[in-house]
Amino acid sequence: MTAIAIFVKTPGLSPVKTRLAASIGEEDAIEIYQQCAAAVLSAARVADIGPVYLALAESASVAVDYWQEAERTIQQGSGNLGQRMAHVMSILVDRHGSGLLLGADAPQLDSAQLQRAARWLESERPRCAIGPARDGGFWTVGSNHKVPLERWTRVAYSRPDTLEQFVQSLGNETEWLQLRTLTDLDTVTDLAPLSKELQRLRHPLPTQQSILKAILHFKDKSSSPET
Repeated sequence: MTAIAIFVKTPGLSPVKTRLAASIGEEDAIEIYQQCAAAVLSAARVADIGPVYLALAESASVAVDYWQEAERTIQQGSGNLGQRMAHVMSILVDRHGSGLLLGADAPQLDSAQLQRAARWLESERPRCAIGPARDGGFWTVGSNHKVPLERWTRVAYSRPDTLEQFVQSLGNETEWLQLRTLTDLDTVTDLAPLSKELQRLRHPLPTQQSILKAILHFKDKSSSPET
């Protein structure tokens, strides 16, 4: 069984999509972030590979209340991104045998990709799965074993070579599966490629259809001469 943890930040408690907000405004950025998270959650549930958690960045009870649509929540813990991912992955592996970590900014993911990763991780040999992002990072990472903390923390994240660093850091002793490359939504320039990837989905979920409409609206709005 492969559990999924979707990393989210709670609007009002943590800043979300600040670079996108600089172009389309904070209110619209929050709205689009909420729809992205809903689409990722839907795709994770449809994949039906194991329990689906929302990994909350905040420990406050109001954060749990905010994400009421989630059946399960887990705390990301403290520290930098590497520390938090290591913490959550360790819990998933302990509880369920393997885990997949997802961000909330790739709503165009296909549940078939998650199913493919889960099949790969059903092995007694150490295995990892990675979903490259077009900005040089990754939209998912999966593992069927615990990876030492220092291998997560010695990576420089949010860089064009993050994916390369990450795979090298986790080591050659694990077998790797590379999934489809997707666009993460970070800035207004990501709206166009993301909308194209959503339009290429063969069987888009209702939440993915909704986020596509929202992205097309904001893309048009951001390119308007008035803005």
